[in-house]
Amino acid sequence: MSTATTELRRFLTITGQRFKAGQSAPEMFSPTVDAAWHDLLGTPAYEDLCLETAGQPIRHVATNGYGPIAWVAAYEEAYGTLPEIWFTDADGNLDQDAVARYRKTHAVVAEWDCSPAGGDGDDVTPDQPESIRR
Repeated sequence: MSTATTELRRFLTITGQRFKAGQSAPEMFSPTVDAAWHDLLGTPAYEDLCLETAGQPIRHVATNGYGPIAWVAAYEEAYGTLPEIWFTDADGNLDQDAVARYRKTHAVVAEWDCSPAGGDGDDVTPDQPESIRR
């Protein structure tokens, strides 16, 4: 299994946890992990992966944004420090400055253009808590 696929599995696990807790959809800020997501979308393997990791179907939706990545602490609690693949662009270039900031602060501020949504046919991701909207 590739590192990107491993990280997608972890991301979908966190997605399921956030949705069950009524939290906002996690932001997909890694072009590399997102590419692995796109490769699996629409396949029976993806459907199985979603049920195994998130406990429900997970859709991929376009949502542009920029700001703090809300799920980093949950990731670190479950899996440890984010690996460098989260800071690698689609061409394989590592953003050394972003990695250094993350390692110093354990926070990530990034932009994203997609996120997961529940598989219930509702095109709206869960509302963000008041503390995140500020």
